[in-house]
Amino acid sequence: MKLYDGGRAPNPRRVRIFLAEKGIKLPTEQIDLGALEQRSEAYTAINPMQRVPALVLDDGTVIAESIAICRYFEALHPEPPLFGRGALEEALVEMWNRRAELHLLFHVASVFQHLHPAMSQMVSPQVPEWGEANKPRVMAFLQFLDGELKTRPFVAGSNYTVADITAMVAVDFMRPAKLAVPDNLTNLKRWHATVSARPSAAA
Repeated sequence: MKLYDGGRAPNPRRVRIFLAEKGIKLPTEQIDLGALEQRSEAYTAINPMQRVPALVLDDGTVIAESIAICRYFEALHPEPPLFGRGALEEALVEMWNRRAELHLLFHVASVFQHLHPAMSQMVSPQVPEWGEANKPRVMAFLQFLDGELKTRPFVAGSNYTVADITAMVAVDFMRPAKLAVPDNLTNLKRWHATVSARPSAAA
C-alpha cells in the first residue's frame, strides 16, 4: 500500500500523527500542493476529489478522507485505541472529533483559505468577508473547549484520542492563518503543551 501525503497541510498531518501513535510506517509519496500537483491527471485518477491524503491498497482500492484512513488502521491495529474503547467512550470520541473538525478546523481553514494571499491560486474566488467572519467562530470554540478542558486532561476524556489529534492540528494551523490562542485560555494552553510534547506531534 502507499499513502499519498501533502506535507504541512492539516489533513495529511492528522493521518501522519495517527500512524505515528500506532507505530505504523508506510511507503509515502508527496503531492506538492503549492504546485497544484493534486490537480494533475495522474493524481486525479487516484482521487477524483483532488484532495490529500489518499491511501492506495495493494489491490488498488483507494481510501480518501483523513478519518476514513485512520479508521481503517484502527481496525487493523486496535492498540492503542485512538477512537475509544467501548460504546460510551467511542461515542464521546466521535462527538468531540466532529466538534473539533466542524467548529475549529473548518473555521481556521476558512480564515486561511480566504485571507492568505498564497491561497489565491487554490481557492477561487477568495471571499475575504468569509475569512473574517470565521475568526470569531474560532475564538468562540476555543473559549468553549477551554472550559471543557478544566475538568479533564484530553479533549474527549481521560485518554489521548483522535479528537486530540484533530484539535491539536487545528490549533497549530492557526499560526499560518495568523490567529493566536488568547493568553487567558490556560486550560487549552496546558492541554496543547501536553499533546505537542508527544513524539507523534512531530510527524
